[in-house]
Amino acid sequence: MRILLLFLTLAFLGADCEAAERVPIRVEKAVAGAPITLGVPFPKGTLHSPDHVRVLSTDGREIPSQITEVTTWEPVDPSVKWIWVFFFAEDSEDYVLEYGPDVRRAPLTGPTLRVVNNQRSYGFAEVDTGPLRFRIDNGGNGFFKTVELDLEGDGFEEDDVIATGPAGRGSFLDLLDDAGVDSSHAVVTRTVKEKGSGPLHTILRVEGVYRYGREDNREAPFITRIHAYAGKTYVRVLHTIVYTGVPDKHTPQEGEHAAIATGNGPILDEEMAQQDTGFLEPNDRIRGAGLQLNYHLDDALTYLTTYHGGTWWAPGKTEYYSTEAGGRGELYVLQIGPDVTRKPPVANSTATERIDGFAVRIVADGHTEVEGPRAGGWMDVSDARRGVSVGTRHFFEEYPKEINLDVAGERVQAYIWSPRVEPMNFARASLELDGGMMGNFAEGTAKTTEFFFHFHEATDDRAALTRVAEYFLDPPAPHVDPAWYTASNVYGRMAPYAEHFAEFERGIDYKLAWWRFNQAWEPWYGLIDYGDGKTYYFNDDWHLFTNNEPATDFMWWMAFMRTGKREYYLTAEATSRHTMDVDNIHWPTYPEYVGDTNDALDFFKVQEYPPGTPYLGMGRRHARQHWTALLSAHVWVPGWIASYYLTGNHRGLEVAEETAGYYLRRIFGDHGLTGRRLYLSVWNLAEVYDATKDPRYFEELKDRVDRMLRLAQSPDQGGSLVIDRYGYAQVYVSQGLGAYYRMTGDERVRTALIRHARHVRDLPPLNHEMESYLSSISSLLLGYELSGEPSLLEEAVKRAQVLRTDPLPKAPETYATQRELAEALESVSHLPESESRRGAIWKITNGLRVFGWTHAYNVPYLVYWLEHAEPARVIMSNGRRR
Repeated sequence: MRILLLFLTLAFLGADCEAAERVPIRVEKAVAGAPITLGVPFPKGTLHSPDHVRVLSTDGREIPSQITEVTTWEPVDPSVKWIWVFFFAEDSEDYVLEYGPDVRRAPLTGPTLRVVNNQRSYGFAEVDTGPLRFRIDNGGNGFFKTVELDLEGDGFEEDDVIATGPAGRGSFLDLLDDAGVDSSHAVVTRTVKEKGSGPLHTILRVEGVYRYGREDNREAPFITRIHAYAGKTYVRVLHTIVYTGVPDKHTPQEGEHAAIATGNGPILDEEMAQQDTGFLEPNDRIRGAGLQLNYHLDDALTYLTTYHGGTWWAPGKTEYYSTEAGGRGELYVLQIGPDVTRKPPVANSTATERIDGFAVRIVADGHTEVEGPRAGGWMDVSDARRGVSVGTRHFFEEYPKEINLDVAGERVQAYIWSPRVEPMNFARASLELDGGMMGNFAEGTAKTTEFFFHFHEATDDRAALTRVAEYFLDPPAPHVDPAWYTASNVYGRMAPYAEHFAEFERGIDYKLAWWRFNQAWEPWYGLIDYGDGKTYYFNDDWHLFTNNEPATDFMWWMAFMRTGKREYYLTAEATSRHTMDVDNIHWPTYPEYVGDTNDALDFFKVQEYPPGTPYLGMGRRHARQHWTALLSAHVWVPGWIASYYLTGNHRGLEVAEETAGYYLRRIFGDHGLTGRRLYLSVWNLAEVYDATKDPRYFEELKDRVDRMLRLAQSPDQGGSLVIDRYGYAQVYVSQGLGAYYRMTGDERVRTALIRHARHVRDLPPLNHEMESYLSSISSLLLGYELSGEPSLLEEAVKRAQVLRTDPLPKAPETYATQRELAEALESVSHLPESESRRGAIWKITNGLRVFGWTHAYNVPYLVYWLEHAEPARVIMSNGRRR
C-alpha cells in the first residue's frame, strides 16, 4: 500500500511539473526590497486565470506575489492576454514566472493591506499597510489629511501621527498674472481604488480641483495616484496637474482654424492674427506647484540631502550634506538649468561644445552651503525617534525643482515648479506661423510628476535611506525574456534582438543611440520638454519638437521588449509620460455622471454642465513649441497603452480613453473618416478597445474597419488600403488592422491585407519617396505572414537593403561631440539621398519621426521572417541565401 501511495504521489508531482511552464524574469538594477511591477503578455489560449501564476526565485522558492489580470484575447478567445506581476525584489536580478493549470500561489503569511474607501459626501479613504496608515478626506486638502507611523507595532495611537496636511494646500497650483499671485485651494472630489490593487500593493486615485480667489481664474483639475505597499512605510505618488489658465493676451477672433475646423462657420484669418502682438505677452503663469506636509517631529532635527560633483553630463559620486536643523528657519535644495521656461529661442549646446547653466544650490537660512551641477533629488528630516524622506523623480531633468524644509512652519514642500525662479510662461515665442497656424493651445496642457514619501524610524544609516530613495528615483527595470514578447504575438511577429542580423539591427541601435546622445547633449531637458526630442537635424542644428509622431514612445517600448535594455525602458517611460500629458489637450472635459451620490437630481444637474472642448483627446503637430499647432490626424496612443501594460501606468490608459472619446464624437465629420486619419484611428481604437473591452469603442472600431475595407474595393484603389496621398501610412494599416485581425479573426480583414500586400508589391508607393517606399515593408511582411506567398517576402527584403547599416568604429556614446558622431553615422548609413528639394528627411541623423516609417515598425518584423522563413525564399541582394 505504501508503494502504491508513493507511486501515485510521484505521478501527481510529475503531472504537476508537466502542467507548469516557466518564463525567466530579469530585474535590471535590482535592489533588495524594491517594489516591482511588470506586465507580462501570454499567447492566445495559454493562460485562463491569473490564479494560476506565481513568482519563484531561481532555486525554486516561491516569492510572495500579487497577480492582476489586465486584459484578455476577447472577442476571439477568452484567455488572458496581459497580467501585472507585483513582488518585492530580493538580492538578485533573476526570477522565474511559473504558470499552468495546476499552479497555485501559496497563501500570503506576512502583512497585507487594508483599504477603506468611503465615498459619502464627507467620507474618506484610508490605507493601512501595517506600520503605516494614511487618510484622505473627501472635500479635503488635495493630499494627506493624516499620516501615522506605528513604530512599536502595538496599533495606531495618538502619538503615532507623523504628518498632517495643511488646510486646502496639501497640493497646490498657484497662478500669477498682472493682478498678482492667486493662490490655489485644493478640494478632493473623489477617490478610487485602481485596477492592480490587492493585498500587497494598492493604488488609490485621488481626484480633485484647484479653486482660485479671483473669478478670472478657472478651476483646474488634478489627479494624484498614491501607491502603498504591504508592510512598508513608504509611498509612491504620481501627481498630475492641468493648466487651465489663459496663456497670453491676444485678442480672440471669431471662428476656427482651417486645419481643425469642425464645420463651415467662420474661419480664422491666420495672416491677420500674425499682427496681434498679444500672443507674445504672457497672461496666466505658474508661480508655484507641488505637494506639502506638516511634519510632527521634535525640535532636535537633523537635515540630510545629496548632490553630485563632476559635470552635469558626467556627474560624480553621491555626496551627502547634513546639518542640525533645529532652531533654523528654512533649508532647501534647488535645481535650475538654462532657460527654465524653455521658451524659444532656447540656448542649446553647439555641435562641438556643451552648454552650461545647470546648478544645484543647497541653502540654509539664506546662506548657500553647497553649489554644484546637479542634486540627488531628495531630502530627509529626522528627530531622535522618527523621520520623513521626500524625493522627486527626474529632479534634474525636469528642472526647475525644489524641496523646501520650513523649520519654523514645521513643513516640507516638494515643488513641481519652484517659486524662486521665473514663472512658467505659456506665451508664444514669435508671430511666425507654426504648422501654418497662429494659435496658442496651451490650455489643457498637463504634467505628471513622481514623488516618494518615506516615513521611518530614525537611523544613522544613510545608505539605508538612500536605498529606499533609489527604489523610486533610480528604479529597477523588470522584464521577461525578450523572446517571450515575440512568442506571445501581442504585437505581431516581431523578433527579439538578433545579433546575426546586425546589418539591419544597427539601423535601430544607432538611431536610438543618436537620440539619447542628443537628449543629454542639447540637452532636451526641462519640465515641459523632457521626454520629447526634436525632429530635423540640418546644418548642426535641431528643429521642431516631434510631439510623438508617429508613436515615437512606442518605438522605445518595442526596443525595450526586444532587448531588455534598461536605458530603453527609462527613455520609453519618459517619452510616454511627456507625450500623453504635454502633447495633447486635456481640458475642459465633458461632464460625467459617476453615480456615487444618493440624490437622483444629481444626474440631471450633471447634464446641465457646459460641454468640454471638441478637441479633448487630440494631439499636437510637430512645432517649435508644444502648444502652437494642432492637426486632426495627430495623436498616437499605442505607446501609452504599452506603458500601461508593461509598467502599470494608469495615466496611459486614462489619456488614451480621452482620444477614444474624441473618435466617438466625430467632430470632423467624414474628414475624420478618410485617409491617414482613418488608418491611424483604427490603430488607436484597436489598442484602446483591447485594453478596456468597452463595447462603445468596439462598435466605432468595427465601423471604421468596414470603411477601410469598402474604400479598398473602389476602382480608384484597386485593392490598396492606402490612398496615394498617404503612402507612409502603411505602418498604421499594418499595425491597426493586424491588431484587429489578431483580436477578431475576421477573414475579410485577412483577405484585404493580402490583397493590399500584392498591390504595394506591384505598385510601390513613392509619393513621399523613402517614407512611403520603406513603410510598405510592413504591408509586405504582414501579407506574407497571412498568405505564405514568397514573392511578398522577397520584395520586402529587396526594399530593405537600403536599411543596412555598417558598423561604427567605436560605440556611439564614446564620441566626443555631436558633430563627430553625426559625421560617423552618415558614413555608415546606406539610406539614399532625396530626389526632391525637400531633402532626405529620413537621414540617419534626423530624429525619430520619419524613422517610424522606415525602420522602427519594419525591422523587428523583417528580422523575424529572415529567421523563420524557408531559407530558399529569402534572397539577399548580393545573391547569398540566409
